[in-house]
Amino acid sequence: MKKILMVLLASFVVMQFFRIDTTNPEVQIEKDFIAIVQPTDEVESLLRTACYDCHSHETVYPWYSNVAPVSWWLKGHVDEGTEHLNFSEWGDLSAKKADHKLEECVESMKEGWMPISSYTITHSEARLSTDQRVVLADFFESNRTYLSDDED
Repeated sequence: MKKILMVLLASFVVMQFFRIDTTNPEVQIEKDFIAIVQPTDEVESLLRTACYDCHSHETVYPWYSNVAPVSWWLKGHVDEGTEHLNFSEWGDLSAKKADHKLEECVESMKEGWMPISSYTITHSEARLSTDQRVVLADFFESNRTYLSDDED
């Protein structure tokens, strides 16, 4: 048993040498979703609190992002989040793609999929009430352009 614990401890120590990159790309404000759509202060606050940490280049890495293997799991979530939807690169989306992303945002709010529970466990301020979900869903819906598949 002692050998197993020593191997586990040594493995944990070695893991700490494999750090994640916590630098964020520079935000080009002219491409940012909030700068482009200019939401109300309430909506901007909700977006920054519940969405931007994983879906923009404005991720704030908490202290535990320095501890492997939790850091690897966290980085994977952030990378996946920005790959799927990156509000910092909103201005690069075609009108059709932006409309589709907004449609997904509406659905995510209505179904309660976002923010994910593993995020809200450690970020209680990101937990959205039913009313806040409605506000965001309505906001996303109001910014849709309803482009069909043959439009762009």
